[in-house]
Amino acid sequence: MARAVMWANKGRDTKPELALRRAAHALGLRYRVSYRPLKVVRRTADLVFTRAKVAVFMDGCFWHGCPQHHTVAATNASFWAEKVRRTKERDAETDRLLEEEGWLVIRVWEHQDPVQAAVHVAGVVATRRDTLTAEGK
Repeated sequence: MARAVMWANKGRDTKPELALRRAAHALGLRYRVSYRPLKVVRRTADLVFTRAKVAVFMDGCFWHGCPQHHTVAATNASFWAEKVRRTKERDAETDRLLEEEGWLVIRVWEHQDPVQAAVHVAGVVATRRDTLTAEGK
């Protein structure tokens, strides 16, 4: 059963991710989709702004343990709890690795308004571009 659930979930192009991408694109942002910010780490960000060094991750409430919306699985609860725990650990490690290399990480929950999230991302990207340009990077 768990394997079937895992296979049925999409790795990219989910409805929340597409909504965020549409909103960001409408604001004039251009980005890479499902891109590895660090080639040596096998982890992809959902939206990547390479010049600004900003990586955006769209996190699902169940899979990433949203503090507001995460629900405990009724079946095979210990398996799913461990899966979510490992996902949270991997997210923290990914954030740390990216930050060590000068990247800024933005995590957006699937329940967040995509337009508001895109406005936030646009502001961060603009600020980062200005900062990195001023520093000559």
